[in-house]
Amino acid sequence: MLLAALREQLVELHDELPRNNLVAWTGGNVSARDPGTGLVAIKPSGVRYGELTAESMVVVDLDGNVVEGRQAPSSDTASHLYVYRHRPDVNGVVHTHSRYATAFAAVGRSIPVYLTAQADEFGCPIPCAGFALIGDDSIGRLIVDAIGPSTAVLLKNHGVFTIGASAKAAVKSAVMVEDIAATVFLALQLGQPDEIPPDMVARLHDRYLNVYGQRPAPAR
Repeated sequence: MLLAALREQLVELHDELPRNNLVAWTGGNVSARDPGTGLVAIKPSGVRYGELTAESMVVVDLDGNVVEGRQAPSSDTASHLYVYRHRPDVNGVVHTHSRYATAFAAVGRSIPVYLTAQADEFGCPIPCAGFALIGDDSIGRLIVDAIGPSTAVLLKNHGVFTIGASAKAAVKSAVMVEDIAATVFLALQLGQPDEIPPDMVARLHDRYLNVYGQRPAPAR
């Protein structure tokens, strides 16, 4: 089986989407690019999350040709592949219709940096791109054009796409954007939150990237 380890990882990462209330029924998907071969593994179209297996994941090349897999790939495959072709730094793409983030997408609103959690994780506002139909690479074009330095972008009237250096990183971004969107939505019911100044956002993001968490022990 091609990309066996990557496909096993995709099963685990797809489990995180319903576990974190990011999807309903068969909506949403995760893909991962193998840096060595350039091949991409992605969720099969219309298959429930509990039925996903490593074998059911579909392997495609960057032109969308199925290399291995018995089922049709996700209807979002062309958009994922457009991102991979134009962002060599990206090896994971996630799509969800998570409730709060999609509420912002429904009204075409970006999410300013009101929270330190957003400054930490994203280091910038979460932009909202325009509207495009599913099926070709139109959504991928919107993602690449609008996402900027963020790892998450909202698609008007649609939902959320996130990217990462790995599929795991892209899933983390999807979890975080929904958590932030939920908190911002609640804050907006109470009043108008203040944006964090850009210089403070930059400092928070740098600390998160370079200080937060465990660091490798110095060599002896």
